Amino acid sequence: MYNTKPFILVAAAVFVIVPTAVPALAATKVWVSNTGADSGACGAVTSSCATFQQAHNNVAAGGEIGVLTPGDYGTFVAIMKSVSITNDGAGEAGVAPDGITINAGVGDVVGLRGLIIDGASTGDIGIEVTAVSALHVQNCVIRNFEAVGFGYGIRFHPITDTQLFLSDTLIYNNGSGANSGGIWVLGHKAIPNHKLVLNRVQFENNVFGLKVDGSSLSGGTIRVIVRDSVFSGNAGDGIIATNSASAAGVVFMVDGSSFVNNGGNGVLANGQRATILLNDNVITGNGTGISAISGGQLISYGNNKNNNNVGPEGTPTSLFSQM
Repeated sequence: MYNTKPFILVAAAVFVIVPTAVPALAATKVWVSNTGADSGACGAVTSSCATFQQAHNNVAAGGEIGVLTPGDYGTFVAIMKSVSITNDGAGEAGVAPDGITINAGVGDVVGLRGLIIDGASTGDIGIEVTAVSALHVQNCVIRNFEAVGFGYGIRFHPITDTQLFLSDTLIYNNGSGANSGGIWVLGHKAIPNHKLVLNRVQFENNVFGLKVDGSSLSGGTIRVIVRDSVFSGNAGDGIIATNSASAAGVVFMVDGSSFVNNGGNGVLANGQRATILLNDNVITGNGTGISAISGGQLISYGNNKNNNNVGPEGTPTSLFSQM
């Protein structure tokens, strides 16, 4: 009878040392440049990508796309995961004319910094948000989205609870129809909560500046904070909060901001449970200073400067005592 034990040991040893294939990990930092070339392997500093879209496809979820040189980095970007696109001083880094769409997953976070997003007078939407946990936009320019009868700098209508953080950004020359303009926030039926914080944002020469519409919501609240921002030269209203009696609430806090030379209202609250609180703002040169209609609420802290408008100054519906 043969002893098979040695053969078994040899076979086991051979099995242990045979290497197995390990898939390459996606890079956490991918670069674009104006001399780059798109491929499934581009993204290193020495072999950069040519477009944000290819860089997005190559980078790992949660990673970052960096800009090495000024350039135009595609006509359109579809973001489907957590990612940051960052330009920290290379010069203008742009997307034109079809903008950026964000349709990511629950828990995903997207960051955009230092970008020029230009509709070139024909684009529909600069940034469209349909699904993401949080979007951070900093130091960007969003302009010239003027498709016929349409056009938005940002259209924000996510199907999940979402936060938008927008700072140090210029939004101008967007919209070409009555219901178009700088930023349109649209509540999506049963989604309970959206939270927006806008800090040092300029809305200039749009059709409307910022419109938040909660009339389709069946629960929750859209809460918006606007600080140190400027709404100037818009053809219609600077800020519009609109809602219906059967819908969830829209609540604004507007602090330290200016509403100057807008063709419509500087600030408009339209509909029940559409509430705007006003603290230390300047409202002048508008078609109407402030207006509350159809049950909307404009609550003043008593320290706003509302005068010298083209038409009526308007009055708050109530006063809120300072603490």
